[in-house]
Amino acid sequence: MAMSSCARAFPSFNCRSDPDFSRPDIPSSGGKFSSKSLSPHSLSSHGMSSLIFKFPPNFVRQLSTKARRNCSNIGVAQVAAASWSNNQSTTPAAAAKAVDAASAIVPAGVEEVFSAVENTCCNGDNVQFEGLPPFKYASFLNSDGSIAIHAGERLGRGIVTDAITTPVVNTSAYFFKKTSELIDFKEKRRASFEYGRYGNYTTVVAEEKIKGAESTILMASGMCVSTVMLMALVPAGGHIVTTTDCYRKTRIFIETVLPKMGITATVIDPADIGALESALEKNKVTLFFTESPTNPFLRCVDIKLVSKLCHEKGALVCIDGTFATPINQKALALGADIVLHSATKFIGGHNDVLAGCISGPEKLISVVRNLHNILGGALNPNAAYLIIRGMKTLHLRVQQQNTTALRMAEILEEHPKIRRVYYPGLASHPEHQLAKRQMKGCGGVVSFEVDGDLLTTAKFVDSLKIPYIAPSFGGCESIVDQPAIMSYWDLSQSDRAKYGIMDNLVRFSFGVEDFEDLKADILQALEMI
Repeated sequence: MAMSSCARAFPSFNCRSDPDFSRPDIPSSGGKFSSKSLSPHSLSSHGMSSLIFKFPPNFVRQLSTKARRNCSNIGVAQVAAASWSNNQSTTPAAAAKAVDAASAIVPAGVEEVFSAVENTCCNGDNVQFEGLPPFKYASFLNSDGSIAIHAGERLGRGIVTDAITTPVVNTSAYFFKKTSELIDFKEKRRASFEYGRYGNYTTVVAEEKIKGAESTILMASGMCVSTVMLMALVPAGGHIVTTTDCYRKTRIFIETVLPKMGITATVIDPADIGALESALEKNKVTLFFTESPTNPFLRCVDIKLVSKLCHEKGALVCIDGTFATPINQKALALGADIVLHSATKFIGGHNDVLAGCISGPEKLISVVRNLHNILGGALNPNAAYLIIRGMKTLHLRVQQQNTTALRMAEILEEHPKIRRVYYPGLASHPEHQLAKRQMKGCGGVVSFEVDGDLLTTAKFVDSLKIPYIAPSFGGCESIVDQPAIMSYWDLSQSDRAKYGIMDNLVRFSFGVEDFEDLKADILQALEMI
């Protein structure tokens, strides 16, 4: 019999067709595992509470690419669910009713392709690891920052490696060694992503870092997340409630695309609770969707109150928390059913990646995932790696951005060449008290109106030396833009004014540069006008 490449490379190692994950100190029967032998108690007693199976020391690192192929996969482990500190308490009956109503929208015959923490099978023996609870970090990690650094990596990682950082798994598909394995996968006895559009090991780690709920999906952009969510959860002929102040592309989608599916919308002021109650009474509302804080005026929505009102009428609540960040605001803990973010912004944090994420109960997120798997918009694993890296410094960046933004907002509000400042951390903001109740910090973006016209404001922007003139926000580098030009230039001045976008409006995203440098730069630019 010809010697396999594995045996030639490691003559002392007994290679077999499937990787042998057994260990001499773990009870086994005939070389096969049983769910009894792998009870949580026995796992912890053998130092395997995180359920990671490995080859002998240094084997994976030394094994050649060819030998690794011939010896098949290097091991698939159960990905442990990281517990973000904004986990919801028990869902109220009204919220559960809304979740059930939305999950009933799933098209018949469409099944979830892959679940990283359920029905995991190993070793080709079709043995299920049942009753094994996901690893919880709460025993030794209590802060958002620590969890963001270690979630999905320190323990419970799905990729067997001794590297500190998560590898980038660049693959478009996943193979099965034989047809029986494929059948086991189809019948949910074996874990696999099958195809790159349905998932990736690197992406799973990023999702574990972000999630604050039962399930999280990363997609190719924030707009991808918003549009897929709306199409997945709102049925044809449905009705949504949204708010006046929002990202323009979201408004365009709601106003021009959703009507083609018979979906109508009521638009209300973020703080107009009476208008929300009226919309809920007059329409069969499926979903209330808003940003909080909003773009660009940083208006805040009373998430706890609107969730209560919507759940009483069987409607879901989805909050876009991009401006808030997961550090500053826990929308799910406040009662929302779903929270989404443009991870391009603060979560990525380095102005170098496009991504979006959505989190919520698996019953809802699986509906979104099914449509996402059909439409595409999958996140590239290289982008997922950048998200992982960005998450590890999120709490540090946000703390500094919170402080810088608040201090500059206070200075700008007192400056004679500034007419008005929009920032929830200021007492002059209409939702200041609300922001104090539901946010730990008010974020790194400040909007303000310069005392002048379009050209005067442009001169101020051009006189700044530190920030880049660009769209987006939330990165390490400060960014400034004049919305009337950057986002609304195709509209007339009067049409821009309908959305509150005046020619003298400036949106300033503070990075992590030194506060005194930013202060000096802004003040010198104001002196130029």
